[in-house]
Parts: sequence; structure tokens; C-alpha cells
Amino acid sequence: MTKARIYQPTKTAMQSGRARTQQWVLEYDTADSRFVEPLMGWTGAAGTLGQLTLKFDSKEEAVAYADKKGITYEIEEPQARKLNRRAYADNFSYTRIR
Repeated sequence: MTKARIYQPTKTAMQSGRARTQQWVLEYDTADSRFVEPLMGWTGAAGTLGQLTLKFDSKEEAVAYADKKGITYEIEEPQARKLNRRAYADNFSYTRIR
């Protein structure tokens, strides 16, 4: 039985916006099928499922696909984004903590 995780990707360090973070991703877990190749020492995998990433518009679509294909899955909920709104004028406020 294959295992997968369903999550919503975070923005990369190179992004200022949140493009490509609204979709949900189904990614197969291949941690148990990895091996070290004895001659060169490279890490390899027995299957090609680790190279496969499926994108869905909603979490429900990803779960429905996993249920239909008989894939055991684990859902990672995204953390709520904390916004710290400040204005430039706050730097010159009399009530500013120094």
C-alpha cells in the first residue's frame, strides 16, 4: 500500500507574493524504499513514485483521488498566517516604545 501526504505548499524564500500556494499537493512518501548505491554512494529509490507530484484545486479533490486509488494519506493543514500591520508613521509616534 502506498502512502502519501496532502498539503498546501508554502511560499519559497525567493517569493514575495503567495503565487502557487493556493493549490493542494499530493506527494508520495518514498522514505522506506531508499537505498545507498554501494559503488558511488548515491541515494536511490526502487520506484518512481517519489518523482510524482499531483496538484489539486481543493483539499477535497485530493482526498477523493486518494480514496478512489486506495492510497493511504496524511493531511497536513496549513498554519494560519499572522499579519503584523504597521505604518511608517509609527516610527515617529510619541507612544513608541524605545
